[in-house]
Parts: sequence; C-alpha cells; structure tokens
Amino acid sequence: MVEKDEEYALRRIRLVESLVRQGIIRSESVKRSAMRVPRERFVPPSQREFAYQDTPLPIGEGQTISAPHGFLVRNPGDTWFS
Repeated sequence: MVEKDEEYALRRIRLVESLVRQGIIRSESVKRSAMRVPRERFVPPSQREFAYQDTPLPIGEGQTISAPHGFLVRNPGDTWFS
C-alpha cells in the first residue's frame, strides 16, 4: 500500500505542476490545497489509476467527479458556491 500511496503522490505532484505551468493554478494557497487532496480516495477502485489525469471520472449512478482544472481555476474574490 505504501508503494501505491507514493505513486499517487508522485502523480499528484506532476498534475499540480502541469496545472501551474498551464496557468490554471495561479496562487500558492490553491497549489498547496491541490497537493493535499488525495483524489484517488474520491473515485471507485476501478478509476484510481486515472485519478490524476485532468479529466472527469465516473463515480457511479451516472455521476462524475470534475476534472481538476474545473475547480482549481479561481480568481481572488471568487466564491466557490452560490
């Protein structure tokens, strides 16, 4: 399990760094938050290998978890929910 956790951590780092390079993540606080969220824990086991691809993933009942870029693009003053 430790090896898998380390693999997911490396994938998370690569994804976050890619989103920073693309200008999607623009603040240090959002970057820190993205680095802490273990996305693989929010998807079914069959989807975990894809957890750090920047794409929506099915989570069951016809629903998906959003692609990371979809919720990491925020500007100062934006609200997360209305």
